[in-house]
Amino acid sequence: TPNSVSSTALPEKDAFMVSIDKDGRVFISLDNEKLKQTLIQSMNQSRGLGLGAAEIRNFVKSPSVGVPFTQLKSLLSLDPEAENYEAAIKAQAGIPCADSTGGELTLWVREALVAYSGKKLNLLIKSDNNTKYPSFKNVLNAFKQNDQNKFLLVTSPEDAPPGTALFATRQNQVDGKK
Repeated sequence: TPNSVSSTALPEKDAFMVSIDKDGRVFISLDNEKLKQTLIQSMNQSRGLGLGAAEIRNFVKSPSVGVPFTQLKSLLSLDPEAENYEAAIKAQAGIPCADSTGGELTLWVREALVAYSGKKLNLLIKSDNNTKYPSFKNVLNAFKQNDQNKFLLVTSPEDAPPGTALFATRQNQVDGKK
């Protein structure tokens, strides 16, 4: 991920992260298992995915998902203890979002917003340094289609440059803890 200097810590709760790898593949992850279950049950019903209880449990337990709806059932039906499980997870094609409407990612964002209704949902985008801009723009389009214009970019933390106000503030915080 790119480096940055920030005075804001990454939210640890109620986070919906969209990750983009160097090949432009898009993955989603959520931190709240209860709301993750609400999300997949709603998506299963509205999109007619045909997921059973075991597949829904696998979605809730999986760290991230990055396949089109047509491949979701087969991915979630894999046994996490199986030999080919790791290879299948690494071979995910990514969630389609390669157009101005945001593709299937738009629907994931919409359902996440519904699942988190009444709570603050932190939208995060994590991208590789080598990700091409069109892939990033497609993710932004999915957010815009859902009227979501505020999000956080996940970056690798870097210390503030010496002599800046942020550097002085951090030094004072460190000195105060000693």
